[in-house]
Amino acid sequence: MHDVVEAQSQLVLTREEGLLAGVRTLAGLRRWRDALVQANTRPDGSYGCALGTLCAQLSDDDERSRAALAAAFDRWHQLLIETLTRLRDLGVLTRDADPDKLGTGLLAALQGGYILAQNAHDPQPMADALDMALDRIDTFANR
Repeated sequence: MHDVVEAQSQLVLTREEGLLAGVRTLAGLRRWRDALVQANTRPDGSYGCALGTLCAQLSDDDERSRAALAAAFDRWHQLLIETLTRLRDLGVLTRDADPDKLGTGLLAALQGGYILAQNAHDPQPMADALDMALDRIDTFANR
């Protein structure tokens, strides 16, 4: 099971690094959102986040898996913080934007969206949750 956790973590984080690395605008952040929502739309109805699913199944019973998943989520959060910091440094976001708090909200919206989409077999709840988080980030846009 530990090999599965490691493999899935690598897969998700590699995808996220690739998607977030080039984000330099709020439109780029929306494209990241679009890519995740699109990837979560499966013809066979398999929605959800591999890491979130593993976390729900393993974290209470396997400390090694919990620690590995916590590290993966910490890295994912850090990728979002780095992206939002880049946007702030580029002047896309105002100086009072807090990348750590905004990154936490964005990751929480994403994970909650994954769960709601999985339960509904419909990606729309995920899209809505991400839109709300991105709308909040947009309130810090330099105009």
